[in-house]
Amino acid sequence: MRFNLNGAKCEDIKEICGTESINIKLLEELYNTSIEINGEEIIIASNDELVCKSISKIVDILLFMLENDYQISTRDIIYIKNLIDNNKSELAYELYKKKRMIERTFTGKAIYPKTIKQREYINALETHDIVFGVGPAGTGKTYLAVVYAVSLLKKGQIKNLILTRPAVEAGESLGYLPGDLKEKIDPYLRPLYDALYDTLGTIQTNSFIERGIIEIAPLAYMRGRTLENSFVILDEAQNTTSMQMKMFLTRLGFNSKMVITGDVTQIDLPNGKKSGLIEACGLLSNVKQIEIVKFDKLDVVRHPLVQIIIERYEGMKKDVK
Repeated sequence: MRFNLNGAKCEDIKEICGTESINIKLLEELYNTSIEINGEEIIIASNDELVCKSISKIVDILLFMLENDYQISTRDIIYIKNLIDNNKSELAYELYKKKRMIERTFTGKAIYPKTIKQREYINALETHDIVFGVGPAGTGKTYLAVVYAVSLLKKGQIKNLILTRPAVEAGESLGYLPGDLKEKIDPYLRPLYDALYDTLGTIQTNSFIERGIIEIAPLAYMRGRTLENSFVILDEAQNTTSMQMKMFLTRLGFNSKMVITGDVTQIDLPNGKKSGLIEACGLLSNVKQIEIVKFDKLDVVRHPLVQIIIERYEGMKKDVK
């Protein structure tokens, strides 16, 4: 099947193809067909009308992205395909119609919401004092919260950035780990450090930590404090108990924001203990100035092979049943 690119610019066609046609190769892999671009015409070696329409729609959305100054990545292509597969292609136009940068990485690369839910999440961070980001790993919950907090820190809108998470996971006790307290808890806080290094760089991050502008500590260290003029992020909140969550939420002071992130499918609490995250989402679901953003599988953009692996394992579970 053939379709035209409606007078698209030569440079736009090159962007759609990607370096060494990496984007075209990805589309071929995703749809199990061969694709050729001849001038302003795309030739798809498939008689499946649905496949051809989907590829045509993806290309149209990619052109729309370029019109709005977005750079195309493989992540974008996979996300757009996921939207099309779920009959939600109109959301792609909504997402890309206006580019919105949150912050830049230390190397100068623009950071912006990559999915509809990520944009909803950033909007919630701007307008609410407490935000819950709940959903599977790989959706950007923690990373975007850190990025947004760093942007406020740079603008002088907050004085402190505090990042915390439960220090004990999967039933392990920190007491059995070697080293002093910092050496014991640092492995648990690694994802938070990584997000800071990505946005501020190692030197500035370490400088802010030494000066107390950024504080990274286990959840137990929040007890008894009132956190004012601060942006506070609680990561891995699914592993908090009811009492820990209540203790954390009641630390909120004036001119402060709190973000609580977690994945309720990855709870490591001992049997019989209810997750403080699940309980809090139920209790606070209709409270003004508290927003709960729920991410789903559409927001997890992985390599196509990972999707195949997951589908095979899910199929195996069904066979066992």
